Amino acid sequence: MASRKWTLPEKESYMNFLKKIYCRTFQTVFKIALPFLPYRNPRILGSVKQIPDLLKKKKLTRVLIVTDPGIALLGLTGELERALTENGIFYAVYDKTAANPTTANVAEALELYHAQFCEAIIGFDGGSSMDCAKAVGARASKPRQSLEKMKGILHVHARLPLLIAVPTTAGTGSETTLACVIVDADTRHKYVINDFCLIPRYAVLDPNVTLSLPPFVTATTGMDALTHAVEAYIGNTTTHGTRKNAEQAVKLIFENLDEAYTNGKNLKARRNMLQASYYAGCAFTKSYVGYVHAVAHSLGGQYNVPHGLANAILLPFVLEEYGSCIYPKLARLASAAGLACGTGTASGAAHSEEEAAKAFIEAIKDMKKRFGIGDTVPEIWKEDIPKMARYADKEANPLYPVPVLMDAKELEKFYYKVMP
Repeated sequence: MASRKWTLPEKESYMNFLKKIYCRTFQTVFKIALPFLPYRNPRILGSVKQIPDLLKKKKLTRVLIVTDPGIALLGLTGELERALTENGIFYAVYDKTAANPTTANVAEALELYHAQFCEAIIGFDGGSSMDCAKAVGARASKPRQSLEKMKGILHVHARLPLLIAVPTTAGTGSETTLACVIVDADTRHKYVINDFCLIPRYAVLDPNVTLSLPPFVTATTGMDALTHAVEAYIGNTTTHGTRKNAEQAVKLIFENLDEAYTNGKNLKARRNMLQASYYAGCAFTKSYVGYVHAVAHSLGGQYNVPHGLANAILLPFVLEEYGSCIYPKLARLASAAGLACGTGTASGAAHSEEEAAKAFIEAIKDMKKRFGIGDTVPEIWKEDIPKMARYADKEANPLYPVPVLMDAKELEKFYYKVMP
């Protein structure tokens, strides 16, 4: 008796089934291994004025500062430069980092690092400059290996030059993470490099360097931190520590982001937002993110959409798509944010998990409206969507422990949702 031939939809369905088994198996193994992996948190400094003493203690006299044109134009590195000069420490500045750093940025900064005989690197900015600084460190430690060969998990495995992160935006959390996101200057493909050696040795949480941040950037980077905390919390690879960090971040963001947005000179609000970003970074560097980030990265690579803005636009859409399976976790975040008095089914002050979860999503939408963040990405071309969805699928699966698995075809819906 001849065997029945499979139809194309049946073959695709079977392949997707196998892929989902592989993804969940990979994530389960990773979760089991999590306690044994060499994660570490950077040591915290409270001011850029402490950096020269640190460098002198380590007998380092020449540093490369990696930043971007906007930071340079605002003169935000001035205090750091004065402190270095007063202490006899030479510095070179690379200030051409793009919003989504490219392989060309890394090559230029690396050339300056070698030309000026630098011994340490300071990433001074949001995630873009810190990612560029990490990539420069990786290339400096492994000069014969291209960034393309380092993408993925644990392909750097080398000790970097001393790396110090100075976040000027309270959002990326890059000062705590093992991730480095780079765009190929030729193909515009955006990819992630993950390795423990990329975690900065020191993070400088100095609110003074964030005071000049414009309101809209304050808002989008703050919502970037919120996205980190939420995606880390709702994923399947959490620990007690990462859940606590995510809850702390959400609480601080809901309590301080509006104030930082409307009154940017409020030092307390700025300090609390830096702390929130740090907590969110600690959460997602172990528990990872999800499809919001994967889709946002593809938009950044293709159209140079700022990462925090893309995350803010996408976050409520992806949360709604996950559906009821994340209601219990979102309800707990709603409680942390002060949006729900407790969860349960009784009437009165308590909210059901569904009510609390939906209130949390609505609060994110309201936040977007207050900050003037829309629901669309005007740059999207329909013809680009399949390619971007494939990039998002390749980035997210199997690494990201998302609550609901989706393939490239299913991820296309998010691009259509945010297309004008």
